[in-house]
Amino acid sequence: MSLNPKFITAKEAAALIPDGASVMLSGFVGCGSALQVIDELSKTDVKGLRLIMNDSSKQNGPDGDEFYSWAKLIHNGQVDGYLGSHLGTNREAQEMQNDGRLNVDLVPQGSLAEMIRAGGYGLGAVVTPTGVDTLVEKSPFCLGRQTIEGRDYLLMKPVTADWAIVKGAKVDKVGNVWYKGTTSNFNIVMATAADTVIAEAEQVVEIGGIAPEDVRTSGVFVDYVVEGGLY
Repeated sequence: MSLNPKFITAKEAAALIPDGASVMLSGFVGCGSALQVIDELSKTDVKGLRLIMNDSSKQNGPDGDEFYSWAKLIHNGQVDGYLGSHLGTNREAQEMQNDGRLNVDLVPQGSLAEMIRAGGYGLGAVVTPTGVDTLVEKSPFCLGRQTIEGRDYLLMKPVTADWAIVKGAKVDKVGNVWYKGTTSNFNIVMATAADTVIAEAEQVVEIGGIAPEDVRTSGVFVDYVVEGGLY
């Protein structure tokens, strides 16, 4: 958390991530993801990453890339663990889970978002009926079941990380972020739930370049800003 974020390159940002770090990666199959920083991270020797993200991305990118977004990190063997909502768009990730090369914890998408929100807000658990009487109850992120006024709920653990790498359409000189449309997805909650936050910006603007009512992530959460890259 910083009042004066440091402006760095994508390569410099990637170099900050150490072996074994837990990293939140925003986006939905690449939409709203910090693709520039992720690409540079895939070129490093970092390993043992524990990724927290909605999905495992996909193997074929829109520009003909063999692997897209964080699928590159999984393909490279840089990822040991993944907490997310599904693997259905990445056959290689499924195969790695099946043969024990990738430790996977799946929880419902809405629960994941609220677990991250709870981590950022300092709450003790998420109380949700989603997943009752399913495999979700066996998840290491499920604290158990509780009955409230005759209805059963699961208590899900809050989730935090060492790092969050988010992507904004506009970021101003003090780190305030505006996300365009549905690209906000996991960006907003992830920016509150990590020790250190890197914000990749499509465009860096002066203070005042984002209307106060459009600020979705306050600059106090952002430690580093990387300029460049399109959605």
